[in-house]
Amino acid sequence: MRVAFLMAPDGVEQVELEKPWQAVRAAGWEPRLVSTEPGRVQARHHLDKGDTFAVDDVVRDTPAADFGALVLPGGLANPDALRLDGHAVGFARHFFGMDRPVAAICHAPWTLVEADMVRGRTLTSWPSLAMDIRNAGGTWVDEQVHVCRAAPGTLVTSRKPADLDAFCAALVEEFAAVTEHAG
Repeated sequence: MRVAFLMAPDGVEQVELEKPWQAVRAAGWEPRLVSTEPGRVQARHHLDKGDTFAVDDVVRDTPAADFGALVLPGGLANPDALRLDGHAVGFARHFFGMDRPVAAICHAPWTLVEADMVRGRTLTSWPSLAMDIRNAGGTWVDEQVHVCRAAPGTLVTSRKPADLDAFCAALVEEFAAVTEHAG
């Protein structure tokens, strides 16, 4: 299974990209870095520059149907930039329309708020997004990881980098359930 990791050219929290990427690869799936621009993505350690990562696919040229699941890493600037890009928002929305799982951590649910994909769902995030999620029709909970199976599509969310172990375990479990069901 190919798994899209959607991010903006700058601002992704590096550990929120690397740990899920490693978990997806360890599960035997193919992670692909999808961005709004070609080239490289600048990761961050909070506000400080981290490493850069090569973009595999540009979102405006890449059909969501090419992927079995979506991971939205956080960081403050990353999801804020994604929610302003119509191609990125539409790409994320398509996963729910295809009933494919999505995993989002920290500030990443901002992209899902913009895509109108939190209405009727229960999720967690960085605490400052709680009101945005509620205003978009979702229910916010303060949990290490939360799995919402409200149709269409499964949504796995976590609050912060300290929750990454639980987040990665849950996303691998949920993504595996989809591959078992499909195969």
